[in-house]
Amino acid sequence: MQLSDITVVLPTLNEEKNIGNFLASLPDRCHLILVDAGDDNTAEIVARRRSPEFTQVVRLKSSISEARQIGAELAGTEWLLFTDADVVFGPAYFRVLSRYAGFDCIYGPKLSRTRFRRYYRWFAGGQWLSHKMGIPAASGSNLLVRRDIVAAAGGFDPDLVCNEDSELAWRIKRAGYRIAFAADLPVYATDHRRLERGMFRKTFHSVFRCLFLYCGLIPARWRKLDWGYWSQAHPGENRVSAQD
Repeated sequence: MQLSDITVVLPTLNEEKNIGNFLASLPDRCHLILVDAGDDNTAEIVARRRSPEFTQVVRLKSSISEARQIGAELAGTEWLLFTDADVVFGPAYFRVLSRYAGFDCIYGPKLSRTRFRRYYRWFAGGQWLSHKMGIPAASGSNLLVRRDIVAAAGGFDPDLVCNEDSELAWRIKRAGYRIAFAADLPVYATDHRRLERGMFRKTFHSVFRCLFLYCGLIPARWRKLDWGYWSQAHPGENRVSAQD
């Protein structure tokens, strides 16, 4: 798996304070599609710092699920790497990817080099356990999928404003494709907005909403609600495209 085989799909909403660190960790020759729903300088920073040969910027008010799908449809490479602006890639990240070329979908943990390190390690352990039980616990911060598999699985559900990443991975798994949890392929969080609002609250929401969604227990009219997922995470902003 080469850099030329991968397009990074990045939805953003007012991430100008995080985008610099993210770009510094992304190889210059890796294709990037930015789908920006914000009103700050995120898109301008990306356009200024990256070569237009490897960068496409789309400014569109959309939900995070719609933004990921837009990026998937615009990309022309074999692989799509879905991520968020509030993480950075480790120096070996893109070299390690080649170990998983035999899979159709790969997801790794999100860890931290600064605050809440123990929590992130604990949460990654939960992802590993869930995967061992046959239920992928994918995160849109660190999700690599073959482009044709995204299309074959029906793409991201536009009704979902959160957990759209896990829900797509479940459909990919149910369709019989090969999925790997790559514990040696972490990204590192640089912004801890949701954890600052309470670790229990974040964990309870992530676990129980995913459980209800996986079991088909959420009525259709509730799928478009975030159940407080983004509340106060981006004060004063439209939360339609925010990410964890």
